[in-house]
Amino acid sequence: MNVLQILPQLNVGGVETGTLDLAAYLVKQGHKAVVVSSGGSLVKELESTGAVHYQLPVHEKSLFTVLRMVPRLAEIIMKEEIDIVHARSRVPAWIAYFACRKTKRVFITTCHGYYRKHPFSFAMGWGRRVIVLSNVIARHMIEDFGVPHERIKLVPRSVDLEKFRYISPDKKRKNEFSVGIIGRLTPLKGHLHFIKAMAYVARSVPHLKVWVIGDAPRSKEAYKEQVHVLVKRLGLWHCTQFLGNQRDIPAVMANLDLLVLATTAHEAFGRVIIEAQASGVPVIATRVGGVVDIIEDKKTGLLVSPADPAGIAQAAIKIYKDAQFGRLLAENAYKKVKEKYSIGLMADNTLKVYKEALSNFNILIIKFSSAGDIIISTAALRAIRSRFPKNYKITFLVGEESKGLLFNCPYIDELLVCDFKNRDKGMGGLLKLAGILRKKDFDIVIDLQNNRKSHILAFLSLALNRYGYENKKFSFLLNHRVKDEKPAMDPVAHQFRILKMFGIEPVENPLELWPSEEDRKYIEDLLKSEWISENQALVGINISASPRWRTKNWPLKHIAKICEELSGRDLRVVITGTEKDLPQANILVSMLKNSKIINACAKTSVNQLACLIRKCAVYISPDSAPLHVAASQKVPFVALFGPTDPGRHLPPAKEFAVIRKELPCSPCYRSKCKHTKCMEIIKPEEVLEAVDKLLK
Repeated sequence: MNVLQILPQLNVGGVETGTLDLAAYLVKQGHKAVVVSSGGSLVKELESTGAVHYQLPVHEKSLFTVLRMVPRLAEIIMKEEIDIVHARSRVPAWIAYFACRKTKRVFITTCHGYYRKHPFSFAMGWGRRVIVLSNVIARHMIEDFGVPHERIKLVPRSVDLEKFRYISPDKKRKNEFSVGIIGRLTPLKGHLHFIKAMAYVARSVPHLKVWVIGDAPRSKEAYKEQVHVLVKRLGLWHCTQFLGNQRDIPAVMANLDLLVLATTAHEAFGRVIIEAQASGVPVIATRVGGVVDIIEDKKTGLLVSPADPAGIAQAAIKIYKDAQFGRLLAENAYKKVKEKYSIGLMADNTLKVYKEALSNFNILIIKFSSAGDIIISTAALRAIRSRFPKNYKITFLVGEESKGLLFNCPYIDELLVCDFKNRDKGMGGLLKLAGILRKKDFDIVIDLQNNRKSHILAFLSLALNRYGYENKKFSFLLNHRVKDEKPAMDPVAHQFRILKMFGIEPVENPLELWPSEEDRKYIEDLLKSEWISENQALVGINISASPRWRTKNWPLKHIAKICEELSGRDLRVVITGTEKDLPQANILVSMLKNSKIINACAKTSVNQLACLIRKCAVYISPDSAPLHVAASQKVPFVALFGPTDPGRHLPPAKEFAVIRKELPCSPCYRSKCKHTKCMEIIKPEEVLEAVDKLLK
């Protein structure tokens, strides 16, 4: 595995130390480790481990520099054949994200801070996996940046137990009592509160030594001066040492009796705490951020409120006066460090995140409507699932009206539902839906809908690979397209032309539906209520297509005639339709004189309809969804086509008959027509003859 880590600089600090530790571990395990930064004092140490370093100005908060660095980083990724790009700070994350888009590499981030909710910070949540150091940061990224919880991975920081050697507090304790604070001199680190606390401690602890380790960045020189002034004003100058930045932190820890972390803001983790605990130094820390994950109050350290000098002082005096208590804290803390915060454990867990990110992929299939087309897509679904193993998560985006068809589908892992009539209406709704898709971090989008909305959503999902048909409906937003060739082909073969780009060849593809046991029981009870015996032969008739396509409907007078004829042959007729078809169904019932039909209009869901059709010996329907339901249940059907072309819309089946009249105007694909002659001239006698052949 070839891993590139990118961070602003390689100077002394928790982020830098973690980068160095991981790079060294990767090299030892036989992986390639590459680090990109603006340079720093740790570069030579990094290169001594066998890692490769590239120096680029990835620390500069300049849009021009960020844009300039993207192709430079992409060149390094390709040259070093990088598999994983791991960003550890915000500016590098922006550069790395777009370089990964360019090179199609896996992008991962680690959140080392409690970021302000600012557009600049959102890039830290764009990784395929987002590593966090503590539970507090995990909640922060989920709640404030909308990162899905399944992409969050908790990997705490680590400490090198070979460098930081445990020394019991009893062996360190001399005449002097040394208390230290380690960190950059910035207001967030709480140095002023620490100094005030030490003024209290000095009254009770003779021979107190105060160590301030760390320096101020250029922008915080005034704050550094403020700390110096406070030390002098409180009379602590004689016992306080400002040691600046120290490379040899293990040596510092070996001489400390107590470490104080006085930070007032959310701390992502607090590496200095586990370094102190590994060295046998008792710790007092403020109850903020990830600190509470490390310290169990009064067991592995002492927790105090932020900005509370008196609380810090009381805790320090307690540890000074009760040496046995201090030793117990140190021993308990050391046990926890060995169990949870070793470099090996951190590196192993990080490698697991890398491997998971490389081996788990997300596929989005888009098919909003209609119900019949959703049923047609079940053949493609089965083929996709067969092509992509279980480490590929398959998500299906379906319309509100058709969601029930896929509730029990074994080929998908997640069902997303869109509602363009209500919740997702208009451009605002479309953009909101696109935002949901982006958070899912899809690698592949397969657009089976192939219209403007689906192409826009595929593009806005930010998936690297987007597949569909080349048409005039914004298909330029897809980066893998196939031309829609003529002559027209059946709907299943049409979808498989897209799948051929994945190497999926068309095979025998019967359609499927997955009704529940409750659906089957419902239909059995419905038929029993109509006094239907098990041996009674049923013929189903769908009396209407969708309200939009009235031109597809077969005239009621023809349906009435065939109902009479079938009843005369000891066949029971069951009519099906939606709630909108009830007025037509009632008219049909009133037209019948010598037959008693079963009116199932508006009495079934699509899955229940599947169970009902399965009970039929033959099913008759115009070009509409119930025709596809019949095909999915392998029930012989008679398909009546008028304004549409059966070559494009007929579902695949073994036993069926198609009746269509050739007219100069057909297929017209018009939803409105003055005469609907193409359906009028399909005679009941022809349909009856087709039914007889299928029954035999």
